[in-house]
This record gives sequence, C-alpha cells and structure tokens, in this order.
Amino acid sequence: MMTSDKPHAVCIPVPLLSHVMAMLNVAKLLHQRGFFITFVITDYVHKRIIKSRGPNSLDGILNFQFKTIADGIMPEDADIEAPQDLASICIAISNHFLAPFSCLLSQLNHEPTPPVSCIVSDGCMSSFTIKAAMEFNVPIAHLWTVSPCSLLGYMHFDELVKRGVTPFKDESYLTNDYLKTTIDWIPGMKNIRLKDLPSFIRTTDPNDIFLNFKVEQTKWTRKACAIILNTFDALDHEVLDALSSLLPPIYTIGPLHLLSRQIKDQSEEAIATNFWEDNHECITWLDSKEPNSVIYVNFGSITIMTLNQITEFAWGLANSKKSFLWIVRPDLVKSDSPILSHDFLEETKGIGMIARWCAQEEVLNHPSIKGFLTHNGWNSTLESICVGVPMISWPYFSDQLTTCRYCCEKWGIALEIDNDVKRDGVESCIKELMEGKKGEDMKAKVMELKSKAEESYRLGGSSYLNFDKLITEVLLSQCYLGVKKS
Repeated sequence: MMTSDKPHAVCIPVPLLSHVMAMLNVAKLLHQRGFFITFVITDYVHKRIIKSRGPNSLDGILNFQFKTIADGIMPEDADIEAPQDLASICIAISNHFLAPFSCLLSQLNHEPTPPVSCIVSDGCMSSFTIKAAMEFNVPIAHLWTVSPCSLLGYMHFDELVKRGVTPFKDESYLTNDYLKTTIDWIPGMKNIRLKDLPSFIRTTDPNDIFLNFKVEQTKWTRKACAIILNTFDALDHEVLDALSSLLPPIYTIGPLHLLSRQIKDQSEEAIATNFWEDNHECITWLDSKEPNSVIYVNFGSITIMTLNQITEFAWGLANSKKSFLWIVRPDLVKSDSPILSHDFLEETKGIGMIARWCAQEEVLNHPSIKGFLTHNGWNSTLESICVGVPMISWPYFSDQLTTCRYCCEKWGIALEIDNDVKRDGVESCIKELMEGKKGEDMKAKVMELKSKAEESYRLGGSSYLNFDKLITEVLLSQCYLGVKKS
C-alpha cells in the first residue's frame, strides 16, 4: 500500500508516563495493521523522553511520526525531573489543548502524508478531542487507561454530586466513618464503599479541580464512537456489562502489552517512551537470586511519599529479611535530606538493591520475583497479573483505590497496606505473601487469571478479535459524532 493510501490515525495521550505507554501500545498495533501513525506528545513529555533516551529517540520510523504541541504547563526554566503538577495538567486539558491540537490536525492534512482519517484519544482528554473530531469530521475512539472498575466509579461522579454524597459537608467526613459508607446503587459494583471509589470524591470544595475534571471528561466520552479498554473480558465481565449501558460500544483489547507481542516489525522496538533511564543492572542482580525469593517494589511514576512513609516501608523491608528490588525515583519524596538512612542501607546490604528505574515487564517476568509491592496503577496491576505475580497493594490516589479493592476482595490476588503505613504491617504482608497460606492462595488465583489473559490475546481470543472489530467497525468506518452509519 502506498503511504498516501494508508489510513492515518492520530493518537494523543495524557502527558503522564502510564498513559503514554498504554497509548503507544495501541499506536504500534495500529501501525502493524497498516495505519500511518502520528503520535502527539506535549513539550514536557518531549523533553523527558529526550533526556532519558537521547536526542534521536523521537525520530520515528517509516509511517510512524511524533509531533509535539505546546502544553503551557511548565515554564521553560522548570526542573524537568520535578514532580508533575496534576492540577495544572487538568486545567490545561480543559482550557488550552483544543487550539494547538486542531492546528496540528489542520497541518497534518496539508503535509505530504495521508489525510487524518481517525483519532484515538485518551479518555481523560474527551472534552477537547470530541470537539476536534467534530470539526474535522473523523471517527474518534477513547482509550481509558484506568481499570474498568475505576472507570465505572468515575462514570457515577456526576450522580454522586447530584445525590449530595460529594463534596463532603466538612473536613470531619474525611476522618470519621463516613468513608466506610456502602453505596448500593451502582450496578456492577456490589458492596462498594466510598473509600473504595476513586479518591477525587474526597473533597469539601464544590469547585474542586479533580472532581469537576472527571465529571467533565466522562460527560464528553459518552459522545465518542467507541471506548477502548485495556482489559480482557474474563477479568471484568460484570463491570463491563454495567459500563456498556453508559457508554458507546466498548472494545476490550487488553492486556495491551501482551497483544502487542503480535508485532513482527523489528523497527518498532526503537519506539519507546521512558521518563527515566532503565537500570539494566537490575536484571544482573536478579540473576544472582534464587527463584521466588525477591519482592519487587515500585510505586509508579507519579506517587509522592512523605519522609515518614518511605522510612516505614524501608524498615518493613529490612525487618522482613527478604531480598528486595526497590525502585526509588529521584522525585519520590519531597525532601532535602537523604531519604534512606545510612543505617537502613547498611542493614540491607547484600539483600536489597535500589535503582532509579527499570524495565518493569522484564523484572516481573524474572523467575526470582515472588511478589510485587505496588501502588496498583492499572498498567502495573495488569503486568503483574499477566506473569502470575501476587501483589501487596498501597494505593496512592485516584483510580488506584478502586483497583486495590478489586485485587484484594474481588480477585483475591493482593494484600492491602493501610495509607497510614507502619513497618510492622509492611513486614507482616511481605512474610505472608512470601511464605504464608494466604500467599499460596493468591498465587493460585493470579495464575488462573494469567492463563485467561493469555487466552484473550492469542489468535481467536476475545481481545484479538475485538481489536479487529475496533479497526473495521470504528476506525475504518464512517462513525461520526458518536453515530455509526450502518
């Protein structure tokens, strides 16, 4: 097929690492199926990737290009490795992204590339990408990178506001038993408590940026031609049934990192997006450990801890006497003093390794890994499920709380550590996972889910077939303004 005859998909993720990684997998899969891809990143993401992967890392390959748009979020002289301001990202998405994105689409239609034929947008960018799709009269699909159970919670934020459940009346609602209130009217979320819903409901401010942002984005996402979810049917069928009554047609094409194994184009291996350079010594260190002997610890790309929290985790790990690989990002803790004490480092010399970042899929696949202490971000959770590694959950915020609830109570594959983390609790959970009866039960259950995940992405599996349908029924169809022509 000549380049000019190819369908042209414009893919745009939220400028957060987990969102970029999930969208990149979708983009690579579409590229493999013959699409010309324009992958849209912001100034900030561009700078982070160049810093970690080198000046040529965004050169692209044949029929796959990167384009950068201004985000207006970080000043030119800002520390590029400083924690991202999530509130500023939400404000920019709501108020500032439409104009530069529409300008880019117009430019693409006047370049010697195929005209733009469809948009694949992050679901958290619904408010402006729907408007752009209307303006350019192209089909649009929204990729929601969170767990389906979390999305179901988000889809009911507007109703929670209407019923007076949130915003809370005063600060006492955050500390009394109000968060233990059970919500019994959300289909597909039996016995869900307020504390299990995404954390943005925990506000007393009617103008709260995050609460109103999610209400706005979920309102607009109902207008998309399709919703793409990074999950597989056997994991989430009850929640998916409930979501199907609220949203446009849903296409479950996960786990995306497994589905992307279909890709045969070796040149696509050059396309990667990390904000920190991987430490390849991690694998060498793991090679020196016995099978099923190491706990892997990583709280994701945006979690921020207090000095007290990281100290409690550190001594919980040390006191467990178990080998551990701990990813400690440069911006994990806001502190001018050393975040890990000399005593801790001396105590764990020989049994622990600390690195800034790593290739997580490769680490989780390593035979020495027994368990994963995680924030329960959806990418990390799926990656753990897909290699049959049980988890210890310490959700930081947002959708991670809902995912944690399902991992611990619905699927039985994780143990939860309370937000008020204590070293004794960390030690106890590690020992239970590594050598207890509960750990054995979790391992058996996660291995069952691993098998079902593998079935979904293979030839003829549900996710494999759904990806084909997404292309033919939506991205190559005349599906405009949320209405698909028959």
